[in-house]
Amino acid sequence: MLTAMVIGNVWSTRRLPEIPNGAFLEVEAEGTGQRLVAFDVLGSGLGERVLVAQGSVAAAWFPGKPPPVDALIIGSIDEPAGARSAAGSSGKRKAKPGA
Repeated sequence: MLTAMVIGNVWSTRRLPEIPNGAFLEVEAEGTGQRLVAFDVLGSGLGERVLVAQGSVAAAWFPGKPPPVDALIIGSIDEPAGARSAAGSSGKRKAKPGA
């Protein structure tokens, strides 16, 4: 699995019938800069950070015989890990009243 940024749409005038409704998006992996085409059923938009599953994990999402899709957007990232600490939060939890 990898985190990536949606950088573009992939347009196609024809499509295999076994591929369900969704869009093909070009994404760029964070850290490596690798670009790939991922299938999206969430409605992700340009500039959005997403979580991408690849290979058998992506194929297993589809019921029955999987279509020829090897990268699947499975989530939208709202806040990266550690963002609260970077923003100045101490990361300490407040004690419960009466504890």
